[in-house]
Amino acid sequence: MLVCPGPSTVVFDPSLTAYDFGPGHPMSPLRVDLTMRLAQELGVVGEGALRMVAAPMADEERLVTVHDPAFIEAVVRAGSSGRAEPDFGLGTEDDPVFRGMHEASAHVVGASVEAFRQVWSGDSLHSANISGGLHHAMRDRASGFCIYNDVAVGIRWLLDQGVERVAYVDLDVHHGDGVERAFWDDPRVLTVSLHETGQLLFPGTGFATDTGGEEAEGSAVNVALPPGTGDAGWLRAFHAVVPPLLREFAPQVLVTQQGCDSHADDPLAHLMLSVDGQRAAYLALHDLAHEVSQGRWVALGGGGYELVQVVPRAWTHLLAVVGGRPLDALSATPGGWREHVEHTLGVNAPLRMTDGQDPAYRDWADGYDPDTWLDRAVHQTRMAVFPLHGLDPMP
Repeated sequence: MLVCPGPSTVVFDPSLTAYDFGPGHPMSPLRVDLTMRLAQELGVVGEGALRMVAAPMADEERLVTVHDPAFIEAVVRAGSSGRAEPDFGLGTEDDPVFRGMHEASAHVVGASVEAFRQVWSGDSLHSANISGGLHHAMRDRASGFCIYNDVAVGIRWLLDQGVERVAYVDLDVHHGDGVERAFWDDPRVLTVSLHETGQLLFPGTGFATDTGGEEAEGSAVNVALPPGTGDAGWLRAFHAVVPPLLREFAPQVLVTQQGCDSHADDPLAHLMLSVDGQRAAYLALHDLAHEVSQGRWVALGGGGYELVQVVPRAWTHLLAVVGGRPLDALSATPGGWREHVEHTLGVNAPLRMTDGQDPAYRDWADGYDPDTWLDRAVHQTRMAVFPLHGLDPMP
């Protein structure tokens, strides 16, 4: 891969780790902290590499472009009083109340909007916010570890600037339901989600026949993958669906969510990807951005709950790709980072940036096997959506 012909940035401030549901919650801010430490020690972020820019706070005027004012008021109250607001999804096991909840959540939104601004203004060719990607939050309630939907707010900001076509690709193991719902009736936004089937996993949605509202049929695309899907199957599904649709839709900006909870070691789901497979997906998205959207790419974080073995390595690879200088998968992790992990968590950190897997896959053009759950799922999606875009759904 060639170095990107333009500057790229990561939007980050250490105080973004204030988005913290407390001890024992899977969404630990340590995953963001360990990622940034690893990326900096490997030279992915810093002088001569991916430039770090400050993360502003989103104000209420920006939040209400996506969220109901009554919900925002509830988040402010809960974060001040410490009391649950059950009508708004606040105070649940997934979304417990914490002090300063509004400020921490608005900060994540502000960081993502800055990444969107960096790209659309031309200040950056690519920009990332790994603390973002909170794709489950709905207009009037919190859901699935997500208070405010930074992705939807950022996309809405692009539309307000006059952007006519935005493509959103969601790689999280969970269906990107909040973003899909926000733009269900908007043909200017193509949302594509590859996730473990909702038959078995939260939020229980995102099936092939869910294709968008009456005025925007084909704008929502869902690939519901079977449990146990590994690198080969996942990449087969990705390449069978995502590139053809992006080429046809021709977005002006590509927005992607890189939840890495699709990894085999993630404790909350049942897919079997490796860090190597995830890295291959990041490389593919980078190349697609340069092919379909003149390189304009906003990359966000998302889920991922194996704090040491998976998230820091996966997202450091992501940041390296965003910066146009992918890391060799065989690179060693820095000794200083490993010592920090052992000192902080009392566990051994991985020695290399690879899981030792070869992320090869069989191309869909070689034909599909209707006897396999994976191929049936991909075929269902292609049959449901491709004709709506003037594409041939058959191999």
